[in-house]
Amino acid sequence: MELFKELLESWHIHNSINLYLLQGIEELHLASVSASKGRTVREQFAHIHNVRLMWLKAAAPELLNGLEKLEKESPATNEVLQTALTKSGEAMAQLLATGFASGKIKGFKPHPAAFYSYLVAHESHHRGQIMLTMKQAGHPVDKKIAFGLWEWGSR
Repeated sequence: MELFKELLESWHIHNSINLYLLQGIEELHLASVSASKGRTVREQFAHIHNVRLMWLKAAAPELLNGLEKLEKESPATNEVLQTALTKSGEAMAQLLATGFASGKIKGFKPHPAAFYSYLVAHESHHRGQIMLTMKQAGHPVDKKIAFGLWEWGSR
């Protein structure tokens, strides 16, 4: 059971890293796009939130209360993204806690620890895309932020 507590704490740290990166990006630069096109920085953060909602809808729809999808057409501000990621991060923590207690996440195999790993891998991939997009757009994140993404012991 101690392992599950540590995984939940790690989830909260992971989510705080996402929020830390978002806080380090000027709102003007949320519209930045990578050299290879694709999603804007804003759309990357919204995608992270929206994928969380997709999993909540499939595995625990009762946790969707008060959460809304961030539509591509509505340009979310830093504050809107921050609030959405905070709320969906909390809902995902609840889903993970329930999954760890029951030994399963509805709609996902093989087990809750793999689901946790999937979530962290998926969101970390998008953090990397955001960093690359910012660099290619000529607005690299401050070095303090870039190094801070790896300071899990202080987040």
